This record gives sequence, structure tokens and C-alpha cells, in this order.
Amino acid sequence: MLREINPTFALRRTSTAIAIAILTLTLTAALSGAMLAFYYEPTAGGSYHSLEYLNNEVNFGWLVRGLHDYAGNFVIALGLVQMVVMFLGRQFRASWLTGWISGIFLILAAIGLGWTAMSLDWSQTGFWRFSIELGTVEAIPAIGPLLREVLTGGGGISTATILRQYALHSYILSVGAIAGAVVHLVGLLFQDRRERRIQLEKREEKVEQMLNQIIEKRQSAETDEMESARRE
Repeated sequence: MLREINPTFALRRTSTAIAIAILTLTLTAALSGAMLAFYYEPTAGGSYHSLEYLNNEVNFGWLVRGLHDYAGNFVIALGLVQMVVMFLGRQFRASWLTGWISGIFLILAAIGLGWTAMSLDWSQTGFWRFSIELGTVEAIPAIGPLLREVLTGGGGISTATILRQYALHSYILSVGAIAGAVVHLVGLLFQDRRERRIQLEKREEKVEQMLNQIIEKRQSAETDEMESARRE
């Protein structure tokens, strides 16, 4: 029975399951993020104290924050795995373009969410990591200094920086990630259904051709029998 399983079919079913898992994790991250927003204070210093209060004083606050962090990280991991599974499942053709483009944008949005969350907790680790990343951004030719100013709000890392990162994280990238996850899943389901219909039509044509060949052979045999009977 295992020999009858089509590897391409199995991989495509796996990619659909992964797309469902990605959408579930994306919605989980969005819901938990909305719950965190009730307590989060997007200011320099205030963000750290608000998250500490959430972890230590709010019932199950630590669980909601952990769920938010892990869901976001798993979206990135599953997105990368999804690209590999789609390639192995021969879903790299032009007909699967929607799935590829939406998957790539989803991964980029998820990475952007992780990047913007870097400084939102106002911890020592996050602060200095973000400082180093800003140096890398500023080194980009031509647009580097402008990008740094846009990300920080001008000057050093301050409340303006937290507000801008929070806006990017909560209102732009999160919406993009949810949209990407939905389009990715719908695109895979639509194309899979389309290919199954095409395969079914090909099978019906093949069966019809076989039946026509059988009928032609039978008619030819009957004609030969009739000619033989006339000769006798």
C-alpha cells in the first residue's frame, strides 16, 4: 500500500497542512498581541515596567507573552519549511505563483515582526541589539541615514523610536502577516483543486480513448468475421 502513495501528492497535502498551521499560529500571535496591548506602554522605560507588571502581576500574563513570542518564531520556521516542501512537491511552476509570492511575503513580514519587537521590551539586550542593527541600516548606501531617521524618529533611541516600532509591529506588519497567511492558504487550496480537476479530466479522456479503442477493435473483429462468413 505504501508503494501506491504518490510522493508529490503527499508533499502537497503536507504543504496544505503547514499552511493551516501557519495561519493558526499567525492568528494566535495576533490575538495574544492584542491582549498584550491592554497592558503595554509604548514609552522608553515604561515599556519595560509594563511588561514586568504583565509577567509578575497579571494572571497568566507570562503565558500570553510566551505564547505571543513562540507563535511568531514558529511562523518564521514553518514558513521556511513550507518553501522547501513546496519545492519538493513540484509546486514551483507558474500556476502556483500565488502560493510562492504570498509565502515569501509572509516570511518577510514575520521576520519584520521579530525585528521590530527587538526593542519593544526596552531591555538591555534588546536595546543594544537594536543599536547594532541601526548601525547596519545606516551603512546602506544612499538611503541608510534616511531609514535610520525613519526608524528612530530622529536622534538616538527614545520614546519616539518605541512608538514607531510599535506602530510598524502592531498595525502594518501584523496585518500584512495575517493577509499573507490567508492568501497563501487560499492560493494553495484553489490551485490544488484546479489541478485535481485537470487530472480528473485527463483520466476521463484516457478512459474514453480506451473505450473507443476497444469498440473499434470489436467492430473490426466483427467485420472480419462477417467477411470470413461471406467467403465461406
